[in-house]
Amino acid sequence: MAGPSDIGRGTVVLWPDRLHGDPLGHEHVTHDALARRLAALKGCEFGGCFDAACRYDGPLYFVPGDTLSSIDHAQGLGIRDEQDLFGGVVPFPFAATKVITHPLVHAEAAAPCGWPCDFSRCTGDAVLHGFSAFTPQDARSAGLRLLTLGSVRIKKPRGVGGSGQSLAVDADQLEAQLDAIDDDDLQRCGLVLEQNLSNVTTRSVGQVRVGPLLATYCGVQRLTVGNDGRQAYGGSDLLVVRGGFDALLALGLAGEVTLAIMQARAYHAAAMQSFPGMFASRCNYDVAQGIDDAGRWRSGVLEQSWRIGGASGAEVAALEAFCDDPALAAVRASTTEIHGDNPVVPDDAIVYYRGVDADIGALVKYSTLKPHAAER
Repeated sequence: MAGPSDIGRGTVVLWPDRLHGDPLGHEHVTHDALARRLAALKGCEFGGCFDAACRYDGPLYFVPGDTLSSIDHAQGLGIRDEQDLFGGVVPFPFAATKVITHPLVHAEAAAPCGWPCDFSRCTGDAVLHGFSAFTPQDARSAGLRLLTLGSVRIKKPRGVGGSGQSLAVDADQLEAQLDAIDDDDLQRCGLVLEQNLSNVTTRSVGQVRVGPLLATYCGVQRLTVGNDGRQAYGGSDLLVVRGGFDALLALGLAGEVTLAIMQARAYHAAAMQSFPGMFASRCNYDVAQGIDDAGRWRSGVLEQSWRIGGASGAEVAALEAFCDDPALAAVRASTTEIHGDNPVVPDDAIVYYRGVDADIGALVKYSTLKPHAAER
């Protein structure tokens, strides 16, 4: 596969924010495989993990394991805009977490320096009812207000894949769960308290840019059974179009899908407006659609991801397809994660990981492509 001729030479490197553990772990191996494919897409060399002592030939393109949370740090690495990385750069660590999704419970509530007071006004009804808090008092006040609407989901902002979450259905449960949270951790990272939904469909809406290639997508996440018997992320099925949000909306998709796209676009625009200096080439937004405790259907963005993620195998596969066929306007791309031994993998799958991860056990991860027309 030849990369776009106007991207230029250079070296693609991993920035190992979350890859400092087992080099044979599923995240490290997956990120390595995707970075190699991005290097081929860009017509660049692959340089492995970044080494400050190494003299690289040409400009560097970074694939960080996390959102970079300092603009100065990013610039020190040579990352000045979205063409320099697969991921994003924000000015404050909290801006990379789901704590930004909701407003404070009142105007005088505690918040970290740089808290974007205008963000919630910009997102409007693109998110569910909820609050973010940084003290036990504010968290308790927020939880009690939300309990008047029904059960409350309590989420640690840095949790991924549903981890770090609990549910409170009354004041006693709320109190017990808040008492279990370390005050220092609460002050440092914050806490999200959000209206709980049932019968939830989690939609993924996102956008990726690599060189001149821009792709935007919508889709749904799947769950699977992990090696420990609990639910785990099972993959994403995406409809990916060449171009921006307008190109995706022009497909005339179902009403609830269109709403999710519009909510994600509003959240995206609010973030770019509320955090001066931030930029991102990989943006993913989780949108929950389900029923609240009063029986009403709700839809809203839960969180953002401005880093390589679970859907990135499908994102990269779609970009490769658009690069190979300039006339291709849309494609179906999927990622799949299967826990356990001897999984069945399609012959045409692009496998990113197959092995036994030290933390989660036997796992295979792969992506597949299908024509968009075949799914109509």
